[in-house]
Amino acid sequence: MADGGDPTLRQLGEFPMIDRLVAHRRQPTGVTVGPGDDAAVVNMPDGRVVVTTDMLVEGRHFRLDWSSPQQVGRKAIAQNAADVESMGARASAFVVAFGAPPDTPASRAQELADGMWQEAGALGAGIVGGDLVASPQWVVSVTAFGDLGGRVPVLRSGARAGSVVAIAAGLGRSAAGYLLCRNDIGGFDEVRLRHLVPQPPYGQGVRAADAGAQAMTDVSDGLLADLGHIAHSSGVLVDLATDALRADVEAIAAAAAVVGVDPLTLVLSGGEDHALVACFPGAVPPGWRVIGTVRDGAPGVLVDGRDWAGPAGWQSFD
Repeated sequence: MADGGDPTLRQLGEFPMIDRLVAHRRQPTGVTVGPGDDAAVVNMPDGRVVVTTDMLVEGRHFRLDWSSPQQVGRKAIAQNAADVESMGARASAFVVAFGAPPDTPASRAQELADGMWQEAGALGAGIVGGDLVASPQWVVSVTAFGDLGGRVPVLRSGARAGSVVAIAAGLGRSAAGYLLCRNDIGGFDEVRLRHLVPQPPYGQGVRAADAGAQAMTDVSDGLLADLGHIAHSSGVLVDLATDALRADVEAIAAAAAVVGVDPLTLVLSGGEDHALVACFPGAVPPGWRVIGTVRDGAPGVLVDGRDWAGPAGWQSFD
């Protein structure tokens, strides 16, 4: 037995552990068949399904000496839900595959599932199925499904010259929190928490779509990197205004000073905030703030009219 008499995954076995993870969970009304069969059945009234998937690997995307299992679970759901939001849809269901060493205490897997259900529940969504396997370290793979509700999906390729660029939620917090954790620096609890559990602006993707957003993405790899995807997909030039990012810079200035990093660099290139950034042809909806403009020109992203010489964002294979 693990500490305190808690059985391990090996001692419980795959199916008893799955039964334990799904017991007493309430699925939303759109789920016709949940865990327990070979596949789930989920109603999608729109007739189209938004699908995205993302994977978290222990030691690369999270550390269990920094994060609780519950926080890892919330993060796994949040980053997938943000991708659904960026298409102008609402997340409705999640499928989760979890790999862990056989000697992992069952209670730790339970805490992971609790975090996932907490985050999914905040969206009115459910976890409708998945898989449980042995792995050398924790691996959490999530597939998210979303409903467009009759809307046209908001792609990366629709930005046009003359539009404005706007953001929903803050930037740079996760990157600053990561550096605090990596350097074992205490304090700044709110900033550290934003790295451990991102806070996507749920509901703002639909609001942006309803307001006529031309292109949209979530900031997972960094503002410059993710806006670069929009610029190249749309064939436009994006120009950011640092004055419009002053609130973000000020929010992390003290933490950035402690770790010896320019806060503006973190705002422009730090990933995993999962804010939404979009291009609008006119006025932006409530909850959004303008941070730049879209122009004709060679596709790319400028900062105050100039090329940015610093880092642009996360690279998966660096």
